[in-house]
Amino acid sequence: MPPTPEKPLTPSDLLHPMLAALMTVIVNYGGTFVLVFHAAKMAGLSADATASWVWSASIGVGLTCILLSWATREPIITAWSTPAAAFLIIALPTIPYSEAIGAYLISALLFIALGLTGYFEKVVKLIPPGIAAGLLAGILLQFGIGAFAAINVEPFLVILMITGYLLLRRFAARYAVVGALLLGLSFLFIQHRIDLSSIELAVAAPVFTSPTFSWNTLLSVALPLFLITLTGQYIPGMLVLRNDGFKTSANPILIFTGLGSFLFAFFGSHAMNIAAITAAICTGKEAHEESEKRWIAGVIAGVLYIVVGIFGVTLAALFMVFPSSFIAALAGIALLGTISSSLSSAIADPASREASLITFLVTAANISFLGIGSAFWGLIIGLAAHFLLTATFPKNNAAPDTADKTLHELDS
Repeated sequence: MPPTPEKPLTPSDLLHPMLAALMTVIVNYGGTFVLVFHAAKMAGLSADATASWVWSASIGVGLTCILLSWATREPIITAWSTPAAAFLIIALPTIPYSEAIGAYLISALLFIALGLTGYFEKVVKLIPPGIAAGLLAGILLQFGIGAFAAINVEPFLVILMITGYLLLRRFAARYAVVGALLLGLSFLFIQHRIDLSSIELAVAAPVFTSPTFSWNTLLSVALPLFLITLTGQYIPGMLVLRNDGFKTSANPILIFTGLGSFLFAFFGSHAMNIAAITAAICTGKEAHEESEKRWIAGVIAGVLYIVVGIFGVTLAALFMVFPSSFIAALAGIALLGTISSSLSSAIADPASREASLITFLVTAANISFLGIGSAFWGLIIGLAAHFLLTATFPKNNAAPDTADKTLHELDS
C-alpha cells in the first residue's frame, strides 16, 4: 500500500505548537541555563568565551532540533545537558579549559559510537511501560510540586496563573496553559517587574578553542560527563517520547546529537542530548491534538534556539529577567497533563503496579548516589523490583527424586 499522504498544514495548526515551543525555550533558558553561566564563572571564563558557550549550545541544539523533528515527523526536542552543566560547576575550576574541550569531544564520540552499535535502543525496548511511566512521573513530580511551592514566594502571581489555568481548563482546555502564561506575563508587566533597560542587543561571536587531552581529564570529566548525560537525559528523554506514543529509534538521535556535540565542542558547548523534562511540553496534547503534527513544535523550538544563539548572552539574559517563581509555576502548569497521564499509566497494569510505584518513589526522592542522579537509580531499582515480583523461578525437584532413588536402592 502506498504511504498515507500528510494532511496539509493550516494556520491554526501552527498556533499551539508555536506556543508549546515558546514555553519550552523560556523554561530552558529561564530555569536551567543559569547553570551554564555559573559554571563559566567558576571556571573564570572571559565574557567572549561565555558568549561563545551560549552561542554554540543554542545553535547546536537548534539545528539538531530542526533536523531530527523534520526528518522523523516527531517532536524531537534536544537541549544541553542540565546535569552535566551542574557537574561542570565543580569540575571546570580544577582543569585547564582546553582539557575540558577535549573531554567534551571524547564524550561526544562515545555517544556517536553508542548510537552506531544500536545497543541503547535495545535497552529502552526492554523497559516495561509501567516502569517507564513511573520514572517519567517521578522526574516531573518536582516540577509539579514546584509550581505550588512557588506560592510561598509569589502568592498573587502563582495563584493567578493556577486559577486562570483551571478556569480555562474547564471552559477552553486547549488554551489553558497559554492563558496561564499570558496572565503571568500581564501581572509582571503591570507591576513593572520585568526590567529590560539593562539589556543591550548584541550579536555573539564564536570563539574557537584548541583541545588538549590528558588521562586525568578522560577519567575525571569525559567519562562522568558521558554517564551523567546518558542516565540523566537520554534514558528519561526517550521514555518521554515513548510515553506519548512516538516510536523513533534512539540510534539516530544519539548519533546526531553526538555529532552536534562534537562539532560545537570546539566553541564551548559541553553536551547536546534529547531533552527530558521540557520535551514533555511539546510531545503531549497541549502542543497539538493530532500527534502527527506535534513535530512542528520541534522545528519552531529549533528556530527559537538559533535566534537566541545568534544574539548570545543578550537574549539569554532576557529570559533570565523572568522571576524564578514565574518559571517554576509555568513549568509545573505546562507539565500537569503529562504528570497525570504518567501516573495513570504507571498504575494501569496490576502486574507491574507495585514496581512502577517503587520506580516513581525512588525517582521522586531525588537521591544521588555515586555521583549518579535519581533517574538512573529509579530505573534500576524499579526494574529489580519488577523482576523479583514477576519472574517465575523453576521448581527444583532434584532433591526429592534423588531421595526416592536412594530409598529404592536400599530396598533392593
